[in-house]
Amino acid sequence: MGTENHAEAWRLDLGANILSDGNVRFKVWAPFCSRIDAKIIRRGGKERIPLRQDDWGYFQAITDRASCGDRYIYVLDGRTERPDPVSRYLPQGVHGNTEIVSPEDFRWTDQNWRGVPLSEFIIYEMHTGTFTREGTFDSAIAKIPYLKQLGVTCLEIMPVAQFPGKRNWGYDGVGLFAVQNSYGGPVGLKRLVNACHRAGLAVCLDVVYNHFGPEGNYLQDFGPYFTKKYHTPWGSALNYDDAGSEGVREFIVSNALYWITEYHVDALRLDAIHGIYDFSAKHILEEVQERAEREARISGRSAVLIAESDLNDSRIIRPRARGGYQLAAQWSDDFHHSAHVLLTGERGGYYRDFTSVGDLAKAMRSAFVYDGKYSPFRRRRHGNSTEGLSFEKFVVCVQNHDQVGNRAYGDRLSSLVSFEKQKLAAAVLMLSPYVPLIFMGQEYGELNPFQYFIDHSDTGLIEAVRKGRAAEFVSFGWKSVPDPKSRKTFDDSKLNWGLLGRKKHRHLHRLCADLIRLRRQSRFCSDFSRRDIGVSADDAGQWVRLDYGKNARCRFRIFFSFSERTEWVPAEGLERAGRLMIDTEGLRYGGQCRKISFREGRLALHPFECLMFRLPGKNGRRLKG
Repeated sequence: MGTENHAEAWRLDLGANILSDGNVRFKVWAPFCSRIDAKIIRRGGKERIPLRQDDWGYFQAITDRASCGDRYIYVLDGRTERPDPVSRYLPQGVHGNTEIVSPEDFRWTDQNWRGVPLSEFIIYEMHTGTFTREGTFDSAIAKIPYLKQLGVTCLEIMPVAQFPGKRNWGYDGVGLFAVQNSYGGPVGLKRLVNACHRAGLAVCLDVVYNHFGPEGNYLQDFGPYFTKKYHTPWGSALNYDDAGSEGVREFIVSNALYWITEYHVDALRLDAIHGIYDFSAKHILEEVQERAEREARISGRSAVLIAESDLNDSRIIRPRARGGYQLAAQWSDDFHHSAHVLLTGERGGYYRDFTSVGDLAKAMRSAFVYDGKYSPFRRRRHGNSTEGLSFEKFVVCVQNHDQVGNRAYGDRLSSLVSFEKQKLAAAVLMLSPYVPLIFMGQEYGELNPFQYFIDHSDTGLIEAVRKGRAAEFVSFGWKSVPDPKSRKTFDDSKLNWGLLGRKKHRHLHRLCADLIRLRRQSRFCSDFSRRDIGVSADDAGQWVRLDYGKNARCRFRIFFSFSERTEWVPAEGLERAGRLMIDTEGLRYGGQCRKISFREGRLALHPFECLMFRLPGKNGRRLKG
């Protein structure tokens, strides 16, 4: 990527910014206010700086009476004190004063970093507070060599925008520009990103633009940030298309660009975009994408936007020329759901829509199982076609924070299925043609749960969360829920790294690392198109077959067994010319080391086994490697 006519990179204009002459400029959008003062708090006393209002509802002032490290709070209309909506740092939490931060003070060493192509993303999703015992950015840095050895290429960090208290998933954030104080604040996050880039890892940051958390959300005192036109499951909908929405849109666009520019993140994962309602001529997602693309061209770095969506709507990732928003990728829940049902047998809630190995085969082929067909769970048709879209446009998983943490007990696959099925799940994920996502600890079979936890201070809100969690699980038949406010719920959710010392966990980790290495060498996302992949399924035998390079150069053939008994599957060419690449039930991975068996042109596929073969090229020669 080159530069865009030597244009200047975007800089955050809102909040408190230190100017080149050392003065500080305060700027805030607050059309609901008639007067705003910045109350400066520093050693030696306090003083108020009045801000002037312009015709668009922005208040600003430049002063030489504030400096880096000072703290301030806005006084609205002479009486109400509120934190800056664009606070870079809230060291006292969501109700406290803002600290003035100088972005120029951090010394980056990633000037030559250009990013990782999306087709090479192997994502590792991390919750900072539970990833390590310390729960900080700095302690996460110590795990980077481990992530490199595993083979992942992108660290995805769950939301770090300031939330109430010290314990939260991050989706209750209210200080959208402030990095969580208990994790290490702005400098801690920058150190983590810098260290990742130094090690060759991309960084994806999870951001939330569909709602704000219920505690410490003071935006409604400043302007029309929310609208009553729409409602989300998590609270008031952001105002993207109602009266006064221009300031809201610029606020959100600025936040996306802020992470890309000031924090050097390579990608943003946009949480639950089905909760973003916008009927403007240009959807907010398209606007964010356009602005991010521009910054990528200027900086020469990547700026990848990945949507989490429950819509199965391919317009999110289709080109603008075809009526799309042109985001880089989106999550495919159907892949997870179809695999989960086959592995666990669960049928409650939305899992009732997934009934056979044919669903997984369709997810392997098309990403969406529900692409316009009738959904019994929703009682309506759901989704549209993904025809013509490349594999790298979809991120898939067999576990993630939602699918684990939104269970009543936060139980992982390791608590639900056998060791053999865990290995099968790893193979299904890593040998799929899509961008894979690993949820922290999954690679070695973490046994600790990942539960839902909060640290709100409002007792009424805490009780409401407790009741809401209990009601959420009725359709799944789950009756009791760990207390989300309890410190124990949080501590129980921390990874137990000591498990890597146990034999089965080492075997699973070795398999995952081998699968990643094989995937990176084979370049499934980039080297194969839809024309090159063949998928079939056998409902009677409960197996799925995946062929890469089917058009005259069949290079890889993979079988996934979901059967409890040995099945004999068509072996066409495998006995004579196939080279075994992966057997999840081999001795190397803690299996029984069975000999690969052929009989009358068929191959023995053992219960919950994955077999992968490499085949000769079209001229009959074996491929190298």
